[in-house]
Amino acid sequence: MTDSTDLAVFDRIEKSIDIAASADRVFEFVSEPGWFINDGEYRAHEIERDGDVSLVRDPVHGDFGILTVALEPPARAAFRWVGEGAGSTLVEFSVEAVDGGARLSVVESGFASLPGSDADRRAAYEGNSQGWDIELDVARTACEATA
Repeated sequence: MTDSTDLAVFDRIEKSIDIAASADRVFEFVSEPGWFINDGEYRAHEIERDGDVSLVRDPVHGDFGILTVALEPPARAAFRWVGEGAGSTLVEFSVEAVDGGARLSVVESGFASLPGSDADRRAAYEGNSQGWDIELDVARTACEATA
């Protein structure tokens, strides 16, 4: 059994990457709901918006509900997964101008409150932690290609 202290360690992912593009360009990219739904290569999504909730249709992975929690140009965008039985983590992107471009940071939190067993939550945390390395690289590639 996992104690609550151990779960706290597996509740929050924090990652960042430097991108040779303007902070405005990086914010424009990360403010699109669901841009991070891919398999390591950015592709455009069909997005249907209903207020703050977007239905993101990915041609490979299917449909995802995304709630836009905050859009604070040019520095912060936050989203939450929504949908039947999906549980909900909060995904927050921050963009900071740095020499040579921008620093994009992501924080995903809320794994400890996901449904399922401790092992399920830990697996979600570990999978997403590895996934954010891939997604941040996707953001860098996409933003630098249009910089």
